[in-house]
Amino acid sequence: ENTSISGKPSGFIKRLRARINRGGSWLNYDLVNLAPDIEINEDVLDELEAQLIMADVGVETATKIINGLQKRLVHKELKDLNAVTDGLRTSMTQILESVQQPLVITKSDGPFVILIVGVNGAGKTTTIGKLANRLKNEGHTLMLAAGDTFRAAAVEQLQTWGTLNNIPVIAQQVGADPAAVIFDAYEAARSRNIDVLLADTAGRLQNQKGLMDELAKIKRIVSRHDAAAPQEIMLVLDASQGQNALVQAQKFHEVLQLTGITVTKLDGSAKGGILLSIATKLNVPVRFIGIGEAVEDMQIFQAREYVDALLQTD
Repeated sequence: ENTSISGKPSGFIKRLRARINRGGSWLNYDLVNLAPDIEINEDVLDELEAQLIMADVGVETATKIINGLQKRLVHKELKDLNAVTDGLRTSMTQILESVQQPLVITKSDGPFVILIVGVNGAGKTTTIGKLANRLKNEGHTLMLAAGDTFRAAAVEQLQTWGTLNNIPVIAQQVGADPAAVIFDAYEAARSRNIDVLLADTAGRLQNQKGLMDELAKIKRIVSRHDAAAPQEIMLVLDASQGQNALVQAQKFHEVLQLTGITVTKLDGSAKGGILLSIATKLNVPVRFIGIGEAVEDMQIFQAREYVDALLQTD
């Protein structure tokens, strides 16, 4: 039984399984529909490769996984469906373990700065809320910076969240320079000896270049005052966007050198294979995964239990 860090069986894993596998496990369903005693041959593996690609695993990653299975087929190691599932599990776990790396808050002179980036609608503000909640429970002091100054709603959402959780929020009027807002917040956090500064940023994609320049400027200004900051540049990615999300991630990574990714809305994508694609293409640590709105619906990413949820095994 999967256990949480406290040693109790994790309700999150059960919910993850149920939500990723709405409408039957994305993979097992098709495999199981093959007769259990079917001979595993090239055709079966071709079919499986198609399923992986449809599940957002991506062509490159799917090919890598299937190549591994084909070698085993040649060596007569794929006797039955169980052997195929085991091969899949091993291969997927290996790929995902390469990016399984939890966020660690280190102490330094100034606050530990977490810059949250991503396109509008990916769930940045919600992620900030959940992350702040988690870090506060771990005993850190926090401050929030409303760096998405283009949307009044984003600033209000962050302020509401701060008020509810008794966490100070630094904000300015709509249209203010985001770098200035975040720098003010940095100074305030530093003077109050705050452990962690969580900074929201705008996510307008229409003007890709403008957005990227602005984010690069924020990064520059923060590191000018503290060479170690921002210690984390976290991309929030909406899994339901599939391969599109990956294209976005690559753009953000090119400009900012991401240090972490949080994948949201896995419950909205009946596939979940996108994480394998992210791991192969970006090789940036996946910090958290989210499967819903509630605070407990965002948890530390753990490769093995994620693969178990994908393959819906007990």
